[in-house]
Amino acid sequence: MVINLGMNWENFYKENILAYIKSLQSNPLELITLILDISIVIFLLYCFFKIVKGSRAWQLIKGIALLIIATWVSGILNLKILNWILTGIMNLGVIAIIVIFQPELRRGLEQLGTNKFTKFFGIDKDLETKTKEDIYKIAIATTELSKIKVGALIVIERDIKIQDIISTGIPLNAEVSPQLLVNIFEPKTPLHDGAVVISGNKIAAAACVLPLADDKDIAKELGTRHRAAIGISKESDSIVVVVSEETGKISVAKDGTLIADVREDALKKILITNVITKRFAGEKK
Repeated sequence: MVINLGMNWENFYKENILAYIKSLQSNPLELITLILDISIVIFLLYCFFKIVKGSRAWQLIKGIALLIIATWVSGILNLKILNWILTGIMNLGVIAIIVIFQPELRRGLEQLGTNKFTKFFGIDKDLETKTKEDIYKIAIATTELSKIKVGALIVIERDIKIQDIISTGIPLNAEVSPQLLVNIFEPKTPLHDGAVVISGNKIAAAACVLPLADDKDIAKELGTRHRAAIGISKESDSIVVVVSEETGKISVAKDGTLIADVREDALKKILITNVITKRFAGEKK
């Protein structure tokens, strides 16, 4: 097999591109097929680059692209010896690519044959289902923190964006998990002091600084975490889950009010009602 990138482009244009344009003129319905064909190719290329970007394969792809360009330029400039060498390398490169990308190719083929097919193309699971799973994970984490009396402050962003609050913390952009949430609030760790903000089904940031509520009618026994929870719930429509370090009790702040001493089941119901039901019921209407 010979890859000749120094081909006669005039003949290629006449025999392929020009001929195809004429066939489209005689049969316009082929244009729909062409658009569909191009769309599928672009989508597959996008998925491919999304998978390999940031990996070791990405550096190899850039090297291969440079080699292709060099081969093409050497053909145009009629650098016969250089073109012959580069063309030979390209021919051997086909086999080399299969060997180098063997783990990625195997993983991709395995995903095509399993229920991870949608994940392979970046199609996530139903957003409502994922949000409900995240709520259960938050409830598990807060219950665990409550048992060991570790203070916690978790802000769940809703319609009103709180990017100004997120920017005060340490960016994480991590999947929601009970283990990670518990570990973040572990005493004497770098991120334990401050609030975790969950935005777009991700732990956006930790160690965030929240505004404190200074209302005189707030009970004096409430600590800084509870005042911060009430403060952010007044300035936005966020739902805030608080775990008291002194008592281990769980509270929920919503619209500037505090629902104190909440059990795990009640916490799930409150979060599902205020985060899922209101959000997705509105979207369905």
